Amino acid sequence: MVDTVYDIVGIGNAIVDVLAKVGDTFLTERNLPKGSMTLLEAKEAGKIYAEVISEREVSGGSAANTVAGLASLGADCAFIGKVHDDELGQLFQRDIGAAGIDFFTEALTEGPATGRSVVLVTPDAQRSMFTYLGASRKLSLADIDEKIISESRITFIEGYLWDEPSEHEAILKACELAHKHGREVAFSVSDTYCVKQHRDNMLKLIKEHVNILFANEEELKTLFQTDDFYAALDEIKPLVNIAAVTRDSRGSVIVHGREKIFVEAEKIEDVVDSTGAGDLYASGFLYGLVKGRSLGTCAIIGNIAASEVISHYGARPEISLRGLVRKKLMEYGKRPSI
Repeated sequence: MVDTVYDIVGIGNAIVDVLAKVGDTFLTERNLPKGSMTLLEAKEAGKIYAEVISEREVSGGSAANTVAGLASLGADCAFIGKVHDDELGQLFQRDIGAAGIDFFTEALTEGPATGRSVVLVTPDAQRSMFTYLGASRKLSLADIDEKIISESRITFIEGYLWDEPSEHEAILKACELAHKHGREVAFSVSDTYCVKQHRDNMLKLIKEHVNILFANEEELKTLFQTDDFYAALDEIKPLVNIAAVTRDSRGSVIVHGREKIFVEAEKIEDVVDSTGAGDLYASGFLYGLVKGRSLGTCAIIGNIAASEVISHYGARPEISLRGLVRKKLMEYGKRPSI
């Protein structure tokens, strides 16, 4: 087996998040769905963008957010995703490089612009994402770097990569290469919309390739077409080695063989923006995993990372997660050596 260079390589949509605060009436007046991700074409996304006052424009994308969180914890990470060599594409490359993440995917010089997601945050901290995928949809087999995957302990893939056949092919190739080199595959379901649109293919991928699964309660129930959360937990149990399922303020449940571990959520006084909570939970959990921590402690680290990101606008940590996690683990009487 090749020696590892990276703890995690993330594969996902390379997009820039445009964050804006709106009232509920902004959504209802425009008949915009709340609390989920809606794909738009460039013209539609541009119309929403023109009607809001952006708070911030920052590099985003689910898997990219997760590796940014991992890097803040001290992990060695790489990212694979597609941008255009335009202003937003250059912003994405600068941001991910500044986070200490290796990003070598060749940018487009023609074709669609860099993707962007207009993230509308309502007063209840719910985020509604209206996403133009743009150049990110051009991820292809040629972008899957076998050397990087062979040198990464875990290949982490987001569930949003399903809209183009070339993306699906790229996902499968990445999974096959990871297993070829004795590495593990982690997969985030990402959104109920993705499950509804691609349920059969997603289940096939999970059954054949995924070792570690991330989902929230609604995504898992949608995946198995049931309203019974505990029935969904039993359904996922034989399919993956580990399933980490988040439940908002009710914490998370880890499924590992016959074992179910229930972990309380971090207490936070003021939830500002839930954007990126699931992404950062995955950061903390995966970091604990690569450092050999118990599954319960992995979930605690995930909760700590998620609590930081929902305390401010944006889906990237604003302080050192490594320092925050060490402090919190010491408070909980757990070994802080991470």
